[in-house]
Amino acid sequence: MLSIIVASHGKFAEGIMQSAEMIFGKQEQVGSVTFMPNEGPDDLMEKYNQVLSNLDDGNEVLFLVDLWGGSPFNAASRIVAEHLDTMALVTGLNLPMLIEAYASRLTMNLEQIVPHLEETAKDGVKHLELKQDDGDDLL
Repeated sequence: MLSIIVASHGKFAEGIMQSAEMIFGKQEQVGSVTFMPNEGPDDLMEKYNQVLSNLDDGNEVLFLVDLWGGSPFNAASRIVAEHLDTMALVTGLNLPMLIEAYASRLTMNLEQIVPHLEETAKDGVKHLELKQDDGDDLL
């Protein structure tokens, strides 16, 4: 089974995992890494290594990170660069992406799931178009 590490600035990673659990249920082989204001790159590397040590060896690992170019991304990309055959990194984390990662990780490998999650994340961004009929009612 594909393992997942969810990482973010602040406690967003923990919160989005809690939301996903409410919708999809408790997940195994998933960990979170938070980057707090008083921490630096070394703290992130230590946290990533701790989460990785708790995952099953031999599993492919997918990092889902909040923001391209931020500290959680930079630290994760250093790890992924050393394990390109078994690890991947996707940014722009949102709830539809995480739920789809949970659903797809049992049947897809890294090569398949990465482009699939990119599309899922994009499709998760929508807007509600309100139209005025006669000036009184919306929708």
